[in-house]
Amino acid sequence: MDKKQALAALAGLAQESRLDVYRLLIASGPEGMAASKIGEQLGIPASSLSFHLKELSHAKLVTSRQESRFVIYSANFNAMNGLIQYLTDNCCGGNPCTPVCTPSCDADATAS
Repeated sequence: MDKKQALAALAGLAQESRLDVYRLLIASGPEGMAASKIGEQLGIPASSLSFHLKELSHAKLVTSRQESRFVIYSANFNAMNGLIQYLTDNCCGGNPCTPVCTPSCDADATAS
């Protein structure tokens, strides 16, 4: 991922509803979730959700596919991992990382 892509991804996530949508899609895994289900779970009206999903798609953070009459959205895990890699590329100046910059999953759960 280059700087331009990282900025687009960060801008895509820099809004409360979009961040909520993205986190929900991350939690749903590769199978994704129908747009109607996303709106239902997060309480976002369809017109607003459509705008947010479009923004996340333009940032290449989500993908969509048609299944019957539903549009299924999934998180783009490659983009997520690319952004994390870009942000941590020079972590600790090339020295082995410490627990301060590599927290465990348990620490992440308590920080939320």
